[in-house]
Amino acid sequence: MTTQSLSGKVALVQGGSRGIGAAIVQRLAAEGAAVAFTYVSSTAKAQALRDSITQSGGKALAILADSADAAAIRQAVDSTVETFGRLDILVNNAAILAAGPLEDFKLEDFDRTLAVNIRSVFVATQEAARHMGEGSRIINIGSTNAERMPFAGGGPYAMSKSALVGLTKGLSRDLGPRGITINNVQPGPVDTDMNPAHGDFAESLIPLMAIGRYGHAEEIASFVAYLAGPEAGYITGASLSIDGGFSA
Repeated sequence: MTTQSLSGKVALVQGGSRGIGAAIVQRLAAEGAAVAFTYVSSTAKAQALRDSITQSGGKALAILADSADAAAIRQAVDSTVETFGRLDILVNNAAILAAGPLEDFKLEDFDRTLAVNIRSVFVATQEAARHMGEGSRIINIGSTNAERMPFAGGGPYAMSKSALVGLTKGLSRDLGPRGITINNVQPGPVDTDMNPAHGDFAESLIPLMAIGRYGHAEEIASFVAYLAGPEAGYITGASLSIDGGFSA
């Protein structure tokens, strides 16, 4: 049973219509926050998620916005503030995974990886900070692959998630004097539609973990909710792994 620790707060989740993002949206709403979230292609899932929250008495807003488009990100922030009157929590969850042999990797995929996984975090943080006050929270969703990339073809993705580590540390110095924290959550393999816990790929990863299973999206969401809450005010600039010992 939740304690409504985020009652009265407003959150924006980049990439919140499915998987880990949807679990984060649901958890923040359950904790009492009004939650806006962006989506780019999963329209039906976005609408269903919004409706499930509002039908349960919560407040939710689904915003169509491509995280590779800086103008769309800024508009999503503005729409959140216009709808709910403020912004206290930003979760940068939008990301893509492009992988392939080095010789065949397309430069367009490299550039889009940077645009979605890194630039969107900076743009959203820059815009959100204009509206945030003391006690606000920014949470980036990185990856344990910043620490360990155990298969070929994932170099650009690992690079993008490693870059989040440095970006989070650096931005903590900008935001700290204003009483705003920023942290980087690094999930390991999590059971989602894009990375199911059963199959050949999962079978190759599970032996690499100290806890021999995939994570659940709700476990990541719980960690995010803690960082978004009032008890996490002394944590900032940190990269925190929740990966079942994948990087141990």
